[in-house]
Amino acid sequence: MTAPFLSQAPLLHKFLLGCMLAGLFVLPAAAQTPPSSPETATQVRPRVGLVMSGGGARGLAHLGVLRALRELRVPVDLVVGTSMGAVVGGAYAAGRSVEEIEEIVHSADWATILSDRPQRRELSFARREEDQLLPSRIEMGLNRDGVSLPPAAVGNSALERTLERLISGRRADLPLNQLALPFRALATDLLSGEMHEMIDTPLFLALRASMAVPGVFAPVRIQGRPMVDGGLVRNLGVDVARKMGADIIIAVNVGSPLLEERELASAVGVANQMLQILTEQNVTRSLKELRPADVLIDPQLDSMGFLDFQRLAPTVEVGHRAALAAQERLQQLALTDADYSVHQQSRQALVSAQPQALPLQALAIKGTRRSNPQALQSSLGLQAGEPVTEAQVERAAAVLYGSGDFDRVDTAILDSAGRRQVTLQVNEAAWARSRLRVGLELYSNFDDANRFSLVAMHSANWLNPWGAELRSLGRIGAKRELGTELLQPLGAGSNLYLAPRLHYEESEADAFDGGRRVARYAVSLGTAGLSLGWRLGNWGDMRLGTGRVRSRTRAQLPEDPSLGSMRLSLRTRYAQLRIDSLDSMAFPARGQLLDLSYARLDSNRTGSINQVSALGLSAFQLGPWAGHLYGEYSHASIGNTSSLGGFLRLSGSPDSSLEGRNLFLGRLVMAKRIGQMPLGLGQSVRVGFSLEVGGAVPEQQSLQAGDLKLAGSGFLAVDTRFGPFYLALGGTRGGQSAVYLFLGPVW
Repeated sequence: MTAPFLSQAPLLHKFLLGCMLAGLFVLPAAAQTPPSSPETATQVRPRVGLVMSGGGARGLAHLGVLRALRELRVPVDLVVGTSMGAVVGGAYAAGRSVEEIEEIVHSADWATILSDRPQRRELSFARREEDQLLPSRIEMGLNRDGVSLPPAAVGNSALERTLERLISGRRADLPLNQLALPFRALATDLLSGEMHEMIDTPLFLALRASMAVPGVFAPVRIQGRPMVDGGLVRNLGVDVARKMGADIIIAVNVGSPLLEERELASAVGVANQMLQILTEQNVTRSLKELRPADVLIDPQLDSMGFLDFQRLAPTVEVGHRAALAAQERLQQLALTDADYSVHQQSRQALVSAQPQALPLQALAIKGTRRSNPQALQSSLGLQAGEPVTEAQVERAAAVLYGSGDFDRVDTAILDSAGRRQVTLQVNEAAWARSRLRVGLELYSNFDDANRFSLVAMHSANWLNPWGAELRSLGRIGAKRELGTELLQPLGAGSNLYLAPRLHYEESEADAFDGGRRVARYAVSLGTAGLSLGWRLGNWGDMRLGTGRVRSRTRAQLPEDPSLGSMRLSLRTRYAQLRIDSLDSMAFPARGQLLDLSYARLDSNRTGSINQVSALGLSAFQLGPWAGHLYGEYSHASIGNTSSLGGFLRLSGSPDSSLEGRNLFLGRLVMAKRIGQMPLGLGQSVRVGFSLEVGGAVPEQQSLQAGDLKLAGSGFLAVDTRFGPFYLALGGTRGGQSAVYLFLGPVW
């Protein structure tokens, strides 16, 4: 059987040769017909690479380019991005539509993202207390080696939450080389200064590292090395796209132009110019690598700032117009409707599963050195065996980050056999174990009320495995103060705590008669106490306490030695409920503040004194306006409670000129955002006004309508790193008016 078959081999050779010759005529004819399938289209058409540069908020123009490419049916076969280009490109490669990316960017709270710490709503209640004690955000670490500063000008938490929304689901942990659409993000190795092309890095980490602008966001460790913004060495990765196999490159350059000389008047401007010079130099080199067939899209964004994230719509439109300007060249790359639809479906192939709750099999917290992982687990509310969603895991990570003890918290979720294992990898902030916050307090009515104080607050945490924290505060100036308090949980992660406290202060107090100052006294108070507290999540607490107060009052003006000084020793018992869910202490737009307290003071000289006070604030937002309604009431059975007069406390009236056993104050404050402070120096600039009503009666047991005064103010305010700064003009109806300069706490 074999020999006869071999004998026919020449005939077989002739048959194959005939087929090959026929193919010479058939194949060219077939090549001239439109591709009938995606596979054929992929074989025939050139491979298109989209390269997207960094540029901060200017990178939002990339969304307009993507929209134009979709309208023209131009396929994108691979993406290379740097900084904001990596964020937009990474979300697109992960399957997000242009509309979804726009919606997330539009709804993001960029003021918070660019602030110098996590969102205030994510802070623990202990950190919120510090805001009320000292609103300054000038913080540093104290250790044996001296002073250490936070690693960045702004916090990382809000940025990372936005990135998680942008690449939600399991794609956040997916390596770049496993995405349906090939994607590379570029970063700069902070140690070697070389470009780092992230290939197998998880998508979330890659985006976070690529936009870690030096000095703004903290570096990210990739493969054990610190990485920062890739724009320093390769803002437009043309060579990377070519290496990935791109035949034709669509390069989108949104980099910021160099500043003019008039913009270099500050150290911040000079530092920014240095970064721009480095970026522009490597962009120039990359542009020279473009070939005649490549397409360069260069949106005209001259008036757009690096941090101007509020101008989303016009920036997207500029990018859209710039891409359509190259329509004639881009249309040469267009697919048919059917082929483009299939191409888009392949990009969105890995659709994330819908969020679901699975029983928690195990929760592990890794990376701790000083903090106690058992105590941390107890504070998160995630119980083994209970159903847990991915959103709950992210909230637990936010709780850890809000404690202020960690500069990074990463989550890892592993689902197997219908059960969920969660790992929270923390990185303890070296500077946060022993923190020093410093601040200034200024107050002047440009008359006889002028006060200045320097304030410092020190916090030392994790003094023992149960998480004890020691907080101390000192003040010098118009008011002298020194106090310390230990917050000791009654167990690892317990919401119950004991708080022993020592406090001493000295100040001056004025006495008024009919609104006229008649005397000034020097007052000193020493307090020792112990309270039992119960934390109500991260938004409030309750306390029951007892202690002893010693006071000394001495007349200063008019000087009268015959009066001597009055000394009192009082035993105190008190109860207090505090709630704080405000998003900002300077200009709150969301949340509430509540402080209810009752105190009983017993003395052999004065007998028993009962004091009741209530303070409440509710914040709201109307477009660019942040507003709040504030109410305050206090009553004392003997003597006086607090006082009224001064800025926002019946503006225009002399400071502390109204006091009595019963006191009431209500006010409406509205402040409109008109600008933004330079990054690292503060946040919003606002203009606003206040409407105030209040009164105090020394003898009557209840306030009447006739006892109330109307007042108001208009102000220019800046949310600085030292706290809210006001320049205001206020007046009381039928009374006086005053100009105020104010820096410091407002409640």
